[in-house]
Amino acid sequence: MGFISEALGYPLGWIMWAIYYVVADYGIAIILFTLLTKIVLFPTAYKQQLSTVRMQALNPRLAQLKKQYANNREMLAQEQQKLYKEEGVNPMGSCLPLIVTMILLYGILDVVYRPLTHILRLKDTVIDNLKDIIVSVKDWGITEDTLKSRPELTIVQQVQEHAQTFIDKGADPDAIDKISNFNNHFLGIDLGQVPTIHPENGWTTGAIALLMIPILSCLVQLLYSFYSQYKSRQMNPDMQGAGFMKIMMLAMPLFSLWLAFQVVAGVGFYWIWSSVFAFLQTFLLYKYFTPKRIEEINAKIKEKNKNKKPGMMQRMLDNQAKLNGQAEEAKKAGRADYNEETANMSKSERNKYDRELLKEARKRMAEKYGDEYDEDDEE
Repeated sequence: MGFISEALGYPLGWIMWAIYYVVADYGIAIILFTLLTKIVLFPTAYKQQLSTVRMQALNPRLAQLKKQYANNREMLAQEQQKLYKEEGVNPMGSCLPLIVTMILLYGILDVVYRPLTHILRLKDTVIDNLKDIIVSVKDWGITEDTLKSRPELTIVQQVQEHAQTFIDKGADPDAIDKISNFNNHFLGIDLGQVPTIHPENGWTTGAIALLMIPILSCLVQLLYSFYSQYKSRQMNPDMQGAGFMKIMMLAMPLFSLWLAFQVVAGVGFYWIWSSVFAFLQTFLLYKYFTPKRIEEINAKIKEKNKNKKPGMMQRMLDNQAKLNGQAEEAKKAGRADYNEETANMSKSERNKYDRELLKEARKRMAEKYGDEYDEDDEE
């Protein structure tokens, strides 16, 4: 994922650089950056939540279909797709923002781990020279291998503690000045450190503050998950799949807790504010999507979709639904052209299946009457 992180890191890094240039505070820059990304991605979030509430509104009708076609999975799928088409609802429409958020996280990792590249805009040659100086000072006990995990953050820490040593060894004075003045703290918390439950220097105020970042990340995620599930059940008391939702409600917060202990505090700090803004956004959108407004939106979407040409996926679903319908009619009528093996085949698959049956029948007839059978004649 290194290539993906770097590819996303450069455009996000320019944004972080611009914000930090204005506020000169790394923690505030992360908060403003997170807010900006939420604003930019708001149209996607709006569509996602609209899709969610519209799907929730359909749940009673979907439950009725499941009960009606409990013993006929083909007809159930057909009727579900018919309902989705009539209402203009995409059952997968709520997945996109989650995918975007996860992809965006890779870029955030790159920005947080490489502040010299993205925020201070130092050249690679300058950074490489600083790495060589760190490794050359044996008293610091930092080798090339240990430097690989987070080289730029290590440079920041060492320069801010031993600026004169770097200058004495020929480092660029302008670069040392920039790094020395780089404020990567928030309320005294070093966002370049990794939170741990076993701090080397004991439970200092800084160590406790670092520990709170993963915990807060988990708690905010839990609050967000509880609220989302509460609103879902409020809109649809008979909602199905509660067991799965409970699993997901705990899985994401636990994932954020684990992740925040694996990476530097800046990433967990970003995750906290991302969850806070997501919660506020969801809260406000649920206030906006009243039942009356959803009804009006549904009417507009259905009217808009009347003359809309179906996409490739919809055409495939319609074709499969048609085949399922034909198979069901044949089954009810007791016709010979229905069997379980071919019921769900596409047209091309059915044609190939029929050709193979015809070949087999001709072969058996030839054997029965002692005639020669040549498969090449079938081509």
